Amino acid sequence: MIDYHIAWFLLLMVLLMGYAILDGFDLGVGILHPFTRTDHERRLALNAIGPLWDGNEVWLVTFGGALFAAFPDVYATVLSGMYLPIMAVLSGLIGRAVSIEFRSKVNSAFWRSYWDWSFFASSVVVVGLFGVALGNVVGGIPVGADREFVGTIADFFSPFALSIGVLAVMGAAMHGAIYLHLKTEGELHERTRGWMWKSFFGFALAYAVATVLALDSVPHVTHNFDRWPWAWGVVVLNVLAVANIPRAIHHGRPGWAFASSCCTIAALTFMVGMALFPNLVVSSIDPKYSLDIMSAASSDGTLRRMSVIALIGMPLVATYTTVVYWIFRGKVRLGENSY
Repeated sequence: MIDYHIAWFLLLMVLLMGYAILDGFDLGVGILHPFTRTDHERRLALNAIGPLWDGNEVWLVTFGGALFAAFPDVYATVLSGMYLPIMAVLSGLIGRAVSIEFRSKVNSAFWRSYWDWSFFASSVVVVGLFGVALGNVVGGIPVGADREFVGTIADFFSPFALSIGVLAVMGAAMHGAIYLHLKTEGELHERTRGWMWKSFFGFALAYAVATVLALDSVPHVTHNFDRWPWAWGVVVLNVLAVANIPRAIHHGRPGWAFASSCCTIAALTFMVGMALFPNLVVSSIDPKYSLDIMSAASSDGTLRRMSVIALIGMPLVATYTTVVYWIFRGKVRLGENSY
């Protein structure tokens, strides 16, 4: 027998993991964009992600659709309670897309500079607010008995939530720097080595701060780890993956560094799921008001029918992603149709 509630919780975590890994380096390239020195370098950075970024967002769209269909109460509570931050994220996603597509259409220094900074700002807003939203979902938001958000906008910016936002920005910057090092040549390739080191140390510091705040202010984050001790093994693997990033960079093996960065993101997503389960939204008012996978789910019939659709759709998404990455493998070079 399949527990469809658990199955859809796991699928949401997989979709979130896929989006964080794939669009994470796209957004990281945007965060690093101001550190490029010439127009040629900026175009190289844009073309490193140009064929991929819109396909990577499919994972986010799929995540939103799955959340709406499988757990509609969670979708309604989170999106209505976080209305302003969600609108800011959507504006950032639109701004990033427009910046990438418009930036090189006009050969004007002002025009290109404007879209360069728009690309940077949009990327920071998207990553930072996604991190803050995730910190709130895990740490808890004021949800009442009627499943309505009863707080204010200030409630979203607790120290823990802000620390997750900073961690997300630094993690994306590190992920993007390693990706650019893999995809570029020449001076930009050499400069990305320094970006990898600086962003790694920023990530490590943000990780340490977020961990301390989580253990201090969000005591329920370890409850499921105590319930299922085997999950601590993923924590150990996460530490090893983080530690392997500087080791791989030092030994000139950026492919291993990128793989370790992907594993780090995957492990962090797993830990988010462990901190939440069986909840999807934790109420800071009273734990009994939290939205869990049973009370906030659609009917069993809906979940079963959606599972059939997922079994058809997910392999298609995975196949599309694999084919695109295979076609555009290798170093990026500027051509007649480049951004």
